[in-house]
Amino acid sequence: MTEVPGAVQTALERGGDVPPAALEFLERLDPEYFARVWPDDAAAHARLAAEVTPDRPARVRVEPRADGRFDVSIVAFDYFAEFAILCGVLTAHGLDIESGHVHTCAAAPAAPPPARGARRRPTATTSARKIVDVFRVRPRRGGPDPARLEAELLELLALVAEGQGEGARERLNRRIADSLERQSGGFTGAVAPVQIEFENDPGTPWTLMRVRGADTPGFLYALANALAMRGVYVQSVLIESVGDEARDRFSISRRDGRRIEDETDQQTLRLAVVLIKQFTHFLPWAPDPALALKAFDQLLDGLMAEGPEALGLFKSPEGLREIARLLGSSAFLWEDFLRRQLDHLRPVLEGWESRALRGREELRDILRERLLSASSDQEKKQVLNAFKDEEMLLIDMKHLLDPDISLETFAAALTDLADTVLEEAIALCRARLESEHGRPRLEDGSDCTLAVFGLGKYGGREMGYASDLELLFVYAGAGHTERSGIENGVFYESLVKDLKELLEARSEGIFHLDLRLRPHGNKGPLATPLPLLAEYYRPGGGAAAFERQALLKLRPVGGDARLGARVVEVRDRFVWSEEPWDQRDALHMRERQARELVPPGRVNVKYSRGCLIEVEYSVQYLQLRHGHERPSLRTPSTLEALDGLRDASLLSQEEEETLRSAYLFWRRVADAQRMVHGAARDLLLPEPGREELGSLARRMGYAAASWQEAAEALLADTERHRGRTLAFFDRRFAPSD
Repeated sequence: MTEVPGAVQTALERGGDVPPAALEFLERLDPEYFARVWPDDAAAHARLAAEVTPDRPARVRVEPRADGRFDVSIVAFDYFAEFAILCGVLTAHGLDIESGHVHTCAAAPAAPPPARGARRRPTATTSARKIVDVFRVRPRRGGPDPARLEAELLELLALVAEGQGEGARERLNRRIADSLERQSGGFTGAVAPVQIEFENDPGTPWTLMRVRGADTPGFLYALANALAMRGVYVQSVLIESVGDEARDRFSISRRDGRRIEDETDQQTLRLAVVLIKQFTHFLPWAPDPALALKAFDQLLDGLMAEGPEALGLFKSPEGLREIARLLGSSAFLWEDFLRRQLDHLRPVLEGWESRALRGREELRDILRERLLSASSDQEKKQVLNAFKDEEMLLIDMKHLLDPDISLETFAAALTDLADTVLEEAIALCRARLESEHGRPRLEDGSDCTLAVFGLGKYGGREMGYASDLELLFVYAGAGHTERSGIENGVFYESLVKDLKELLEARSEGIFHLDLRLRPHGNKGPLATPLPLLAEYYRPGGGAAAFERQALLKLRPVGGDARLGARVVEVRDRFVWSEEPWDQRDALHMRERQARELVPPGRVNVKYSRGCLIEVEYSVQYLQLRHGHERPSLRTPSTLEALDGLRDASLLSQEEEETLRSAYLFWRRVADAQRMVHGAARDLLLPEPGREELGSLARRMGYAAASWQEAAEALLADTERHRGRTLAFFDRRFAPSD
């Protein structure tokens, strides 16, 4: 217990009756506190402490000082990482912290156990200790509003009290990135040096950490947040600024209360804190700052384990900015790919600008050369998938970081990679099966060949984030293998199953194999003999009306070219026949999609009226109407089909531009949505007012003074494209009755 100075007691008594909690609060503060505050301020802090309860775990007081400065005092229950949250709230409200001091009350004696049968009301804190933090701040815009400060602080502490401290800091990270970005002139991103020294005095239970560095905006928050992310507890802080340099002193410990004494642990903490602090200032470049900072912390762990040379990525502002944009764009890219394969990240990050996107022939040559170094089937699988992942990372990085890489270039690069990997994967599967069963033969003894086709986005060379590979496998016909004598259908069924096992891909993610568009769907064989295919895909055959439309996107992607040409002939006779296109059935299916696949009141960027699929269907409906007479319209590419429709005067210049701009816009939105989790079904537009909408706008490159303005600009474009597409669709295809 500390003896309360008489001047403080006198000041406290001048305010009327003294609450016992106020006096107890003062008695548990360290003597240094009383050396740094005026008696009247200490009395005010004590009365605030008496008002702190589990229902209101923090109080805020603001006092104006000279030269346009303010003192912001915060009295609250003690939470882990609370200092970072307090600094973050001040930074988010445009308040630069120039000096201050932070104190934690000594722990109260343990309360006696409750009487038998009694129930003690749970508190909102992990301990009954309280803190008092006093900050001298300089507003960047307007004076501090104590009510707003306290309201936001209480919301964040409520999350902390519920065990969601990380979520509270993530929410703050988004607010702070917005605040830093809106500063006059913007943040330059210069990497300023930071010096950190540790002391362990035998007479204190805390480790003293001294920090010196350029006093940039958000410096203290970045530092405090770095400590919180590394599991460091802050007992007290002395904040000072000398000129343009911050000189801060922290009394810290491990979260379990132990001091940080080992030199290796100190060096690791020093390095991590410095890099996280530096990286925090690049959060304005991240589409999702919270995601970027969380991934960066995990990235540090992985790279520090490799040694100092691995940290060379972080030496320049450009490198940190690129990493912020990359890590803040996609949780899927980090969680399912980069975090598990850091060995791929360094070479690609260090050389992505100088490495050109490779075409299919170059990709094939490199992959075949690498496969030659593998001896076992397992090694070949590892080489194949490692190549796929490395090239996919390069393509993703180019698209995210290089403004010259258009959507069309990105889609073509992904498609070339898919074609290459699929071709070599099929060859590996076939070689393994033939070594066991021999080659498959037709009844006349000739080779039973296989042809492979892409459909959907893959068939149209329109792949994007999370695009699966919609495939159709066709073999020449019935027969048996040379050695084991199994039927050709069994051989190729096994090949497709082996292929699905060989290519590593998450469900509904990129490179996931989707075989549902084969004849008879999931009830049909995985590989279809040509005679069955020809019988199914013909006027009056078993194919449904929507399958005629789906075959518009069919493209040979591998296997025997002669068999592939025969399958294309079957497709052409069916799709481009004189058989009338069933517009009524197509419009009924479209109406069901919009009604059954879109939750009420939400916008699905694929299935909602006026969105992506309505643009694609507009083009495909016109292809089906006129493709029989106009071979120039027979293309699986939406953009090429738009060119053909305009050149044939089936679309006016204005209509073509309306559909083209809407198509490219919705593709960008869909890609930006899917890149977050890497799943094809993530297509619901975030609701207005949600932080996710601002993140989506940022991923799409919307530049605005704030996240809210970026979100509003995205919503405006959404409504504009929806309205124009809907008007065109209804004008051209609405039933006359």
